[in-house]
Amino acid sequence: MKAIVCQQYGPVSGLDYRDLPDPHPGPDEVLIRAEAIGVNFPDGLLIQGLYQMKPETPFVPGMEAAGVVEAVGDNVIHVRPGDRVVSLLQLGGYAEKVVAPDAGVFALPDSMSFEDACALMCAWGTSHHALRQRAHLKSGETLLVLGGAGSTGLAAISIGKAIGAHVIAVASTPEKQQACMEAGADLALPYDGLREQLKAHAGRGVDVVFDPVGGPAFDIASRAMARNGRLLVVGFASGEIPKLPVNLVLLKEYALIGVFWGAFTAKEPEAYAANNRELFDWHSQGLIKPRIDERQPLSQAASALQRILDRGAIGKTILIP
Repeated sequence: MKAIVCQQYGPVSGLDYRDLPDPHPGPDEVLIRAEAIGVNFPDGLLIQGLYQMKPETPFVPGMEAAGVVEAVGDNVIHVRPGDRVVSLLQLGGYAEKVVAPDAGVFALPDSMSFEDACALMCAWGTSHHALRQRAHLKSGETLLVLGGAGSTGLAAISIGKAIGAHVIAVASTPEKQQACMEAGADLALPYDGLREQLKAHAGRGVDVVFDPVGGPAFDIASRAMARNGRLLVVGFASGEIPKLPVNLVLLKEYALIGVFWGAFTAKEPEAYAANNRELFDWHSQGLIKPRIDERQPLSQAASALQRILDRGAIGKTILIP
């Protein structure tokens, strides 16, 4: 089979596209012939050695793949060969064939495409966990989404609207702001002049901030919080880890909350499975629809990843084996 291999940590341009032996499932594993592979910002960090997890090299990156089951291990009973599934992985997704742990494989409804299924795993899963378990977002609250046109940002907008929040999105260009509005945002703002815009449109403060960006926008958001608000630290796509004047937390009486989706999926599998069921139900009802930004051949994984790292993507990027 063909796969993308990271031989050593470094720029994504150093990835290899080459042949590897076909994998075989263990007793608690599922072998999937991939039809769509999700590309995520953390994949690029992992390859550069900048992510929390640092696997031994060489390795095949990739956290999500959807396709058709080819074989199952002896202990697997909930899926069988021929089933349409999506899988959540730690590694190994950038390949024509993927071996996934049984607990990370989910059967797909007929109405869901392989591409949408990939989008609902990491990006939408992160945003859903952030807003459900970490922020406990409520209908009628105001949600501010930084990095609104990224895959997690667009997901946060749509999930926030599904919950019933008033959503303000922030994105860097008119094209990206339009994408936020198409995802359901009530208002889309640029980063320039954000402090003044928030004063005008959220005078009482923001109840929940979803921040996968970090950098200067974090400081502005931290000063725009409402009492009893929740400021979610999701990531640092800007490359800058901000510092918080903790006196603001005291004076404004809001909470700073970390969001580490990978730990959540490992430590709370039942809650994670319930989250997936809700996302799948919303998708079946037409309440949410992931935006697929581009589709690239598996061989072009490096260029697809670089575009995401450069913040050029709007929504989800999919690799096609």
